[in-house]
Amino acid sequence: MTADKGERIDKFLWHVRVYKSRSIATEECRKGRVIINGIPVKPAHMVSEGTLVTVRKPPVTYTYTVTAIPKGRVGAPLVSSFITDMTPQEEKEKLQAGRMINGLRPRGSGRPTKRERRELDDFLG
Repeated sequence: MTADKGERIDKFLWHVRVYKSRSIATEECRKGRVIINGIPVKPAHMVSEGTLVTVRKPPVTYTYTVTAIPKGRVGAPLVSSFITDMTPQEEKEKLQAGRMINGLRPRGSGRPTKRERRELDDFLG
């Protein structure tokens, strides 16, 4: 594939690390969770520079603009040179709110004690 024609959307999403594997990206396209310019697309849909890509990963809907097409899978620090994240801050806050509901504990604090678990169960109902 040349950069002039573009690249398959499932390969592109895998290359820029939106999904962990290409098969997951393909499956998400088939489920209708990948939207290009307002239209759900199939995995073989070609994407090129300047395209607006919306990816639904419940509960958050991410929005990206394609700035360049990579030749292969890129490292995490290089992803920003291929896509621009245009996700509104409200969407990103949904992810933080979901973590707080599940009882996020500070890293390294270990498992909750029996007493802490009972208090959490009482609080949540």
